[in-house]
Amino acid sequence: MSSSKVPVAIRLVTEIRDGGRKENVVLEEPGGLFERGSTIVLKFTEHPEESGPIETMVTIQPEKVSIKRSGAVKMHQIFERKRETENKYHHTYGIFHMHTFTDQIEHHSLKQGSKGRLFISYRLTLNHEVTQRHRLTLTYHKEAAE
Repeated sequence: MSSSKVPVAIRLVTEIRDGGRKENVVLEEPGGLFERGSTIVLKFTEHPEESGPIETMVTIQPEKVSIKRSGAVKMHQIFERKRETENKYHHTYGIFHMHTFTDQIEHHSLKQGSKGRLFISYRLTLNHEVTQRHRLTLTYHKEAAE
């Protein structure tokens, strides 16, 4: 399979539930898709208003998803269904210790339709104190040729 870059439009929606509070974070950026064998890699740059750019790389494998961010924030979060993983989130405000328990991972690639979709449901505990429910939905489709 090809490992050449395919331009894609990416939409990332993160839903965070903390007790009775619910927050949605929506991000839309152009990016690139690389595919080799059963591994798909999506790369894009986030441009948050409150900090500098963040390079994001999402690696999707049959049994595992990895999200690596560098720049204004730094982290490498790994999702494996029904397993707990841990990492550190380096942010302007300090370093947060993260425990992630992944409940569900679903992925439909572009081979299965006009849109790719990654869905992850997980529980995140920050600094051994606050546990929140998260649902991450990342959709992507090929950019139209100009």
